[in-house]
Amino acid sequence: MARLIQIFEHERLTLLKNERGECLFPNELAKLYEFNDRNDNQYFTGIRDGIKFTNYVGVIQIGGLTIEILPKADKKKSSDKAEYEKWRNALLSMLAICRKIKVDSVSEASLNKRYHSLLEMYFEIFLDEVSGLLRKGLIKKYHNESSNTPALKGRIEFARNIQQNLIHKERFYTTHQVYDYEHVINQILLKALSILSKIVTNSNLKDRISRIKLDFPEIKEIQITKIHFDQLNESRKTIPYSEAIKIAKMIILNYSPDIKNGQENMLALLFDMNKLWEEYVYRMLQRNKPDNVSVDFQNSQKFWEGKTIRPDIVVTKRGNDKTETFVIDTKWKVIDYRNPSDDDLKQMYAYNIYWDSGKSMLLYPKIQEYPESFGTFHKGRVDGNACKLGFINVLDDAGKLDYGIGKVILEKLN
Repeated sequence: MARLIQIFEHERLTLLKNERGECLFPNELAKLYEFNDRNDNQYFTGIRDGIKFTNYVGVIQIGGLTIEILPKADKKKSSDKAEYEKWRNALLSMLAICRKIKVDSVSEASLNKRYHSLLEMYFEIFLDEVSGLLRKGLIKKYHNESSNTPALKGRIEFARNIQQNLIHKERFYTTHQVYDYEHVINQILLKALSILSKIVTNSNLKDRISRIKLDFPEIKEIQITKIHFDQLNESRKTIPYSEAIKIAKMIILNYSPDIKNGQENMLALLFDMNKLWEEYVYRMLQRNKPDNVSVDFQNSQKFWEGKTIRPDIVVTKRGNDKTETFVIDTKWKVIDYRNPSDDDLKQMYAYNIYWDSGKSMLLYPKIQEYPESFGTFHKGRVDGNACKLGFINVLDDAGKLDYGIGKVILEKLN
């Protein structure tokens, strides 16, 4: 039976039932430990009889269990289902804004649709894309093939020809060009479909996968690795494949089959919330900036020897008589506004010097109303050297992701 556990980042999940009656089974916990070991223990921390999640959000599926790890801008514990749904929808909207998922897939209609998990939404988008490609017709490509043929075509392979056709003089072992569906792009889609057929528990999706595979041309299923994706070259013909390939890459590279008994196959789709917040803020600034303001993302300069220094966002404001530069560094964490991290402040001091910025800002999600003002560094720039702790609401009054934060952030820099 399919189980769904929704949990917030930095919370714990153990073999013991929590306040919502949810827990892990021993075989599921073992699979999570194994997965985390293979990924340098970055996704969660092992604790006694369980795990503690970190700053990664997204979804993990192990056999019949699906775990949704959701962002939350405060540390208040909540078992209210509406609170989980609110942050789930906010995460989906943030993924759409940051182009981790198709924008038109995160409409009001799709958010109201009862997907069992975030993974099911990704699976359905992938199946929609592949179905569309099949309707239009998959592309063919030329490739070399070596085989016995009744007619001489291409280049004859003399050694193999003597070995295989010493008696059958009417055949020729040649290497020749073939124009068909047998190429890596189609093989990637087929591999992703095969993985989905093993891990999907939704009967409607399972049926749809089976029908799509029946419509797929006869091609070999090969082992796909990261190298195959790195070697792909986009062309005019392959542009329609881009969305399907993007999701196929997530499915294939994050899939962990259970070699021993095949019961606990695992698929994880996880995003670093710090990076997601950083990119979301950048895209909101781009959306709301006036014409005289430019916004640069992850600008870098040489710092020391081979090391570079790179703030999240650099804002440049051009006026009639002067140009001002502001540096923003986003932080997805809860802090005491009276006692910011020394490391964070030293980081902003360096950014001010290197980008010749008189004002910088550390930007955090807002938990409550905090006083905001620019604090002064005592050395560094003749024309002033200041940094502000800024706090911004992630959600609007209706509990949805706030798309107007770009304008508010720019106002905070003045």
